[in-house]
Amino acid sequence: MGLVVDGKWQVDEAYAVDAKGGFVRPQSKFRHWITRDGAPGPSGSGDFAAEAGRYHLYVAGVCPWAHRTRLYHVLKGLAGVVGLSLASSRRTEYGWEFVPGDPALRDPLFDARYVYELYVRADPHYTGRATVPVLWDKKRGTIVSNESSEIIRMFNAAFDDVTGNRADYYPPHLRAEIDALNERIYAKLNNGVYRAGNAKTQEAYEEGARSVFETLDWLEGRLAERRYLCGDAPTEADWRLFPTLVRFDAAYYFVMKCNLRRLADYPNLHAYTRDLYGMRGIAETVDIAAIKLGYWSNRERNPTGIVPLGPMVDFAAPHDRARLSAKAAE
Repeated sequence: MGLVVDGKWQVDEAYAVDAKGGFVRPQSKFRHWITRDGAPGPSGSGDFAAEAGRYHLYVAGVCPWAHRTRLYHVLKGLAGVVGLSLASSRRTEYGWEFVPGDPALRDPLFDARYVYELYVRADPHYTGRATVPVLWDKKRGTIVSNESSEIIRMFNAAFDDVTGNRADYYPPHLRAEIDALNERIYAKLNNGVYRAGNAKTQEAYEEGARSVFETLDWLEGRLAERRYLCGDAPTEADWRLFPTLVRFDAAYYFVMKCNLRRLADYPNLHAYTRDLYGMRGIAETVDIAAIKLGYWSNRERNPTGIVPLGPMVDFAAPHDRARLSAKAAE
């Protein structure tokens, strides 16, 4: 870990914790919005219009928050419209890094060595964590947003007139249900695994871990009766959940000490994950080797840095989720 203070990088291995030793996730600081016509969004300033070739998305294969945005880059057909770059999944004392000699892991815009350099380029006096995803505006030379939940909302609608892809994963008639699901799943599962794995006390760890499995148990029951979280078609709630599920057995079960049960022990959840994984273009966004490298190379959690060979994870295996859609149609 580390952070930027007044534009300068400082090594800092400590996670923020609350009074009980529980992990506290820092808030994203760049909160502008891309809109169809450049009108201001819910936060930040305006003048970020949806234009082909103007924006660039930086992600890392290990990061579940960045994975959300990469999923939407695929789902909404943004290849060739919004650039995409990967940082290395191996964390360094300078945070997320690029690998200049590797075409798959270099920064094509500035040849930056580390992600934090993007933050300082956007704001020379920036203070805070340098996280991914980063959505960069090449026209204005700044960061539009580093908040994944808002980037996926932008990608869902802002570029429809540019791409002609009008798939809507946040339809008006389901928004209240999606928001309620997101709130519960984020607090207890998406972030719950980090509350368990980064806890500094037994009490905080057990609180985080128990919330994870209470939520997985609840989701297992919900998915016994419907193909996706809100019915017969995937929505934003499904795509926010998916990155956590694909990381569970390879990383969270071991590294985050969430080891009461594996994802593979949940028949409905496991098949549901394989269902989403099998959709066009989604498998290419999942790199199990990068996920394992990223979590196991964290020296605070794993001092030796040794990355285990297992487990073997196969999300390409067949599933029978279509029967639930057929049942609902009867």
